[in-house]
Amino acid sequence: MLDKALAAAGAPPAPWTIHDLRRSVATGLGDHLAIPPHVVEAVLNHSGHKQGIVGVYNRATYEPEKRAALIAWADHMMAAIQDRAATVVSLAASMRA
Repeated sequence: MLDKALAAAGAPPAPWTIHDLRRSVATGLGDHLAIPPHVVEAVLNHSGHKQGIVGVYNRATYEPEKRAALIAWADHMMAAIQDRAATVVSLAASMRA
């Protein structure tokens, strides 16, 4: 639907895959929202942040951190869509709430 609308407007989209969305989210979480890399990896369900000895002893799922990161991402995206300033708070502040 979006591809058709863009094409009709004279701006056909470049070819893309679902991994382009994952890359955009990962980059946005890190660059725009300062989410720590291990939380970004957990959001993407990557296991790289738990290799070696960390993977043996650290069984944390980072659920609260992932939730806060995705809420911040949703607000960031809605702000862009609605042409308004984002109301993102720091991850640490959102964890205390």
